[in-house]
Amino acid sequence: MSKEQPARASSSFHFIAGLSTGILSASLLQPADLLKTRVQQARSTSLLHTFRSITAGPNSLRQLWRGTLPSVIRTGFGSALYFSSLNALRQHVARSNLLASTGVVSSTTNNNVRRITNTTVTTTTRSSSSSSSLPQLSNLANLTTGAIARASAGFIMMPITVLKVRYESSLYAYSSLHSAFSAILHQEGLKGFFAGFGATAVRDAPYAGLYVLFYEQSKRRLSGWWKKEDVTRVGGSAVGSSVSINFVSGVMAAGLATAVTNPFDAVKTRLQLMPGRYANMAQATRRMVREEGVRSLFDGLGLRAGRKAVSSALAWTVYEELIRRAETKWVEADASL
Repeated sequence: MSKEQPARASSSFHFIAGLSTGILSASLLQPADLLKTRVQQARSTSLLHTFRSITAGPNSLRQLWRGTLPSVIRTGFGSALYFSSLNALRQHVARSNLLASTGVVSSTTNNNVRRITNTTVTTTTRSSSSSSSLPQLSNLANLTTGAIARASAGFIMMPITVLKVRYESSLYAYSSLHSAFSAILHQEGLKGFFAGFGATAVRDAPYAGLYVLFYEQSKRRLSGWWKKEDVTRVGGSAVGSSVSINFVSGVMAAGLATAVTNPFDAVKTRLQLMPGRYANMAQATRRMVREEGVRSLFDGLGLRAGRKAVSSALAWTVYEELIRRAETKWVEADASL
């Protein structure tokens, strides 16, 4: 390996790291996702009433994890595609200095930072206060790369998303994922597996873009405020500080991005559950507001915000830590050669 170019985790490792974090968060937080779907499918119901109706039936604990398999497949592989494509986009932007509307775009590794400008490339030592193992981009670049990566992964995983939502809902009596797949294909054709994609893309692309933007901004600010004496150092890196900063930043970024994009999530759920009633995103929005009021666009906000805060913070913290540790070992192994 060239000494001028620090070690970077391969695309396959980013895929595996994303897959691992997605499976973990989906498995732990499936009850919250199911409750959100049930609340959004109904015209007038509360979270407490929905929870009681599920737990009052037989196998209540099992029912709270209904739809875990499609959720794990969707979130696991969706996260793998998202993180690996996001990394590829961010590396390309960092190398080419695209979208550098504000400040300098820099490519950050575990031990070094390559400062990239239009005319020069210089290498400096990474600040110990930085918690990131990823390239540091401009605000515009963070927003754009996050949106593109999420929209692309969302399109690929859309059939699994439809299966997941239908299987979680009480409107359909699917006995298995196979029966759900067969019913959708027979009744609606292939287009049934992409029901609500417009609303999903409008929700996910801005959410992911805003999340990456808020997340990176929060990390920079918190890193600057963090006191060095409070950091537990392992092998010369601020591990305790990094994990805490990344997790708190993830929670705050998810809360803000979720609040902005929740109306699209509510519309998307209706389109996927009741395609016969709602023809498209615009018609669904108008009908929901006319019949149920503006508050219907924010159904499930509390659940979604809570779930997104925990799942996104957990996924990004574990993902960055896996990348950081892997790159640290590879740099040390290369240095010993």
